Amino acid sequence: MLHSPLIRDLRRCLGRDDVLSAPSELGVYDCDAFTVERGRPDAVVFPRNARQVADMIRTANRHEVPVIPRGAGTGLAGGCVPLGGGVVLMLTRMNRILEVNLRDRMAVVEAGVPSLQLSHRLAGTGYHYAPDPSSQGASTIGGNVATNAGGPHTLKYGVTINHVLGLEAVTGDGSVVELGPVEDPAELDLVGLLGGGEGTLAVVTKVWVRLTPNPHDARAMRAIFDSVDDATRAVSRIMATGIIPSAMELMDRGILAAVEEAFHFGFPLDAGAVLVIEVDGPAAGLDRQQEQVAAFCREQNAREVLVARSPGERDLLWKCRKLSVGAVGRLSPSYVIQDGVVPRTKLPQIIRRIAEIGEQHQVRIVNVAHAGDGNVHPILLFDERDPAEVRRALAAGRELLAECIALGGSVTAEHGIGIEKIEFMDKLFGPADLEAMSRIRRAFDPAGRLNPGKLLPEAIMR
Repeated sequence: MLHSPLIRDLRRCLGRDDVLSAPSELGVYDCDAFTVERGRPDAVVFPRNARQVADMIRTANRHEVPVIPRGAGTGLAGGCVPLGGGVVLMLTRMNRILEVNLRDRMAVVEAGVPSLQLSHRLAGTGYHYAPDPSSQGASTIGGNVATNAGGPHTLKYGVTINHVLGLEAVTGDGSVVELGPVEDPAELDLVGLLGGGEGTLAVVTKVWVRLTPNPHDARAMRAIFDSVDDATRAVSRIMATGIIPSAMELMDRGILAAVEEAFHFGFPLDAGAVLVIEVDGPAAGLDRQQEQVAAFCREQNAREVLVARSPGERDLLWKCRKLSVGAVGRLSPSYVIQDGVVPRTKLPQIIRRIAEIGEQHQVRIVNVAHAGDGNVHPILLFDERDPAEVRRALAAGRELLAECIALGGSVTAEHGIGIEKIEFMDKLFGPADLEAMSRIRRAFDPAGRLNPGKLLPEAIMR
């Protein structure tokens, strides 16, 4: 491929420095952060604006090769894996914050801007960008739109698409379209349609995002439980009273051990689970709400509730949660993070079933969860060098996702379908629903070259 007509034409569009084609360079882009599946691309390109994205897509169409959009590659379901080759379209060099408009409570960013970069830009303004995926230091806003990502504060503030006012995107034929920005569109909600499309409908190149006023005040606390059951019952008890915390995060014993070994936060290693809970809003009444939440945790057998007494202690609580997945590398040479969701009242059942499934398949599983909205992230530990361990881990992952459906939930809450979960789509949707989705996809990308093999079953696409 080094001197193929495709590579020559891509370099003509973008320049030599923005096209990779050497085998030693392509191997970096054959997978995402946690998916076992891999696929070697034919080329990797780094456009710097929407015009170059459009030129690149038209060039790929002439050569009849797929285009696989990719942000930071932090996905969990293989949405950016180039199965069957093709051109990986990297958006990370489109990383400018173009405008911050506090008067209209809006910012305009290119797709490759990491969420944390925007947060830093907004520091001191009195506003923030509410979506805060745990990977926000790396994951890009364009990628978050593609999977409709969530995060700890989803419980109160909503997922990514709830904070998107408009999009610039390039469709499968290389057309650049601008949708919005408007608060309440009178026409079809095409912005909402592209959110969660995983790059199969269009390539998002620019995003108009809503800015949210900072809460007047916040209270964060850490509740320690002897069992996961007690912790999940506390979650249901708090929500049943009508209190809506800004976040409620769960970590089980396995995760706590890894975090404590890595960062020495002072977690008791004999604890069954920890909840990190935050409430925010007007300062008046916030202390009372904090006391109620702490009382509900103690009612469900919390042996200790530690309240953050300063912004520094609050930041430390969130640091321990957001660094928890990275600490898992101390437990196992390889791991896969799953993403399922159940009604929050079913949290005790799904956590128990995850433990049973792990024992059945001889796979160690540790858990973190956005517990307030029932979003569970079981982390399956294995050694990728051992084919038998890989097979057991994949089988356990499929079984626990099927259990989420059986409990009235879904196989994804915020990380998409990608390639790993396509087999569950006909269990979640009927034939008419899948056909409608397929027709929408063909309308945006008639040739079917944008991220093929993702999201919808191939049989439906044909």
